[in-house]
Amino acid sequence: MKKILTILFAVSIAVAQSQPLSEKVAATTMNLWKDSFALDNKPAKWTYDMGVVLKSVEDLWYKTGDVKYFNYIQKQVDFFVKDDGTIKTYKFEDFNIDNVCNGRALMSLYKVTNNEKYWKAATKLREQLKQQPRTKEGGFWHKKIYPNQMWLDGLYMAEPFYCEYANFTNDNTAFNDIANQFIWIENHIRDTKTGLLYHAWDESKEQKWANKSTGTSPNFWSRAMGWYATALVDVLDYFPENHPKRKELINILNRLVAAVEKQQQKNGLWLDVMNVTDKRNYAEASASCQFVYAIAKAVRKNYISQTKITIAKKGYNGIVKQFIKEENGQTNLYGTVKVSGLGGNPYRDGSLEYYFSEPVIKNDPKGLGVFIAAAVEMEMLETSVIGKGKVVMLDSYFNNEKKKDITGIEKSWHYKWNEKNNGGFSMFGSVFNKFGATTKTLYEAPTAKNLQGVDVYIIVDADNVADNPTPNYATMFDGLAISNWVRQGGTLLIFHNDKGNAEFEKFNAMIDCFGFTFKDTTRNKVEGKKFEMGALLLNDSNEIFKTAKKVYLKEISTISLVPINPTGCYERRRPVNSIYKLEDNKDILMLSIKEGKGTVFAVGDPWLYNEYVDGRKLPAEYENFKAANDLVKWALSISRKATKTTKNAKK
Repeated sequence: MKKILTILFAVSIAVAQSQPLSEKVAATTMNLWKDSFALDNKPAKWTYDMGVVLKSVEDLWYKTGDVKYFNYIQKQVDFFVKDDGTIKTYKFEDFNIDNVCNGRALMSLYKVTNNEKYWKAATKLREQLKQQPRTKEGGFWHKKIYPNQMWLDGLYMAEPFYCEYANFTNDNTAFNDIANQFIWIENHIRDTKTGLLYHAWDESKEQKWANKSTGTSPNFWSRAMGWYATALVDVLDYFPENHPKRKELINILNRLVAAVEKQQQKNGLWLDVMNVTDKRNYAEASASCQFVYAIAKAVRKNYISQTKITIAKKGYNGIVKQFIKEENGQTNLYGTVKVSGLGGNPYRDGSLEYYFSEPVIKNDPKGLGVFIAAAVEMEMLETSVIGKGKVVMLDSYFNNEKKKDITGIEKSWHYKWNEKNNGGFSMFGSVFNKFGATTKTLYEAPTAKNLQGVDVYIIVDADNVADNPTPNYATMFDGLAISNWVRQGGTLLIFHNDKGNAEFEKFNAMIDCFGFTFKDTTRNKVEGKKFEMGALLLNDSNEIFKTAKKVYLKEISTISLVPINPTGCYERRRPVNSIYKLEDNKDILMLSIKEGKGTVFAVGDPWLYNEYVDGRKLPAEYENFKAANDLVKWALSISRKATKTTKNAKK
């Protein structure tokens, strides 16, 4: 018995050691605040601390596919948000910009669940921004009780939510305002000698802490710059690619990173108050985590030079070494300054004496939240090499369904990267991103030109008239462009659908040049929640699915091998060169073939959409999320950019 207990203990230690730090620190956070964010032994309050944590927990959900993270987000928000969209403890009339931060969790929950209470609550926060008092120039006041003041903290609290809301509602007039908030505050508080940013700016220059000439506060508080850096990289997720001020935001980010890099200490960390030599100064955890997160994400998104990743690596190693401690079965984060503000009562004058007087504590939610976010980014470095620099293009031409959203705007929908609800591909897209690839969408017919430089091209659920009254049917010319691209080294993933939900005749005529088509028979019809009716066991030995064993596919069309059509692609006849085939009762359910230098993978269902990979519906025994990871790793590892055109492709 003693021997068995020893073995079990050793196994548990090995599992604990193998678990990523992002998940271990998230476990600490979720244990400390199980039901609501009650801080300092006070009743739970709608506070930005919660928003910081929930955004990082969402990142972890997308990284792992583990539903416990989504459930945690929903439980915390539901403590505050009522069915009519009202928010407990939130006071609109305070015009406290901190309270807008949690809007990001509201947007995510609405997009995932379509529950209108989250949309109503988010709209209240957007309404606050519409009425938020502003400086003469147009910058948001930090709070009503802090008139004429812009704080760096406020950019993080408001702008990522503001930008996501504007993106969702097609509010193109808002993007200038969003960009200007970053531009204006940098103009007022950037120190030209060091490139560092002062904590805040008082337009009236009346505050005791304000420089009577410039209006700036007296010191460079590192977490304030961390908020600003994090806000920049998060806003760019939703800021339009073609907007003229996007480049200005990226330039600001590059200037800030250059300044922050010079302040990095030998141990990789950043001091609480930058550019100050004082024995009371100390390395601060939350700011260090913010800089690591912002820099690592900026490198991944190609906003800054790839060489800057060394800053993030050095910083992360320093954080783990100095601030992370395993104690009593829990992973703790030390070294976060509890709060640092300006003004108020008792008055905070922004002096060094003030900053160094604030308590530094263990497991502050702000520190935990930004550590999780930083850890997720750094852990992605291990996987991103596979698809670094590769482009994954999702078709939105053959699959071009449209419907009106809650705002009345007609949008392209169904199997899209940005869709977080059941029918979306947001989780699938995040897997590609995790492995280093850039995801894009093609709204036009495929041609040699627009497939050039694409590594993986995905076609899903070609429209029939029930989906789209005017479908873009596949043609021989489309097939010629696609097959030529594949033969040059592209990887084509085809996720068709069953007969009632997809077009067959024209789509099959386009792909039969590869030696297969889809049958209009339907397999795996599932009754209610009898998931076993959709269960499939993947072959143990295959080139694609290395970890997933049992998956779920519902109502799929099977695949038929056919003579290769020489008129559709190239004038040659040969047998299909299969590299993977999943069969069940003589039905071909999945197929992968070599075609020239490239590869085609086909399955008769869009089976990796959110409903069946995000953990919210399927029992844990079904490993669709693992299968998505397997398929993505394989597709990215075998793809070769198509960079040339041929005589046939140009016709």
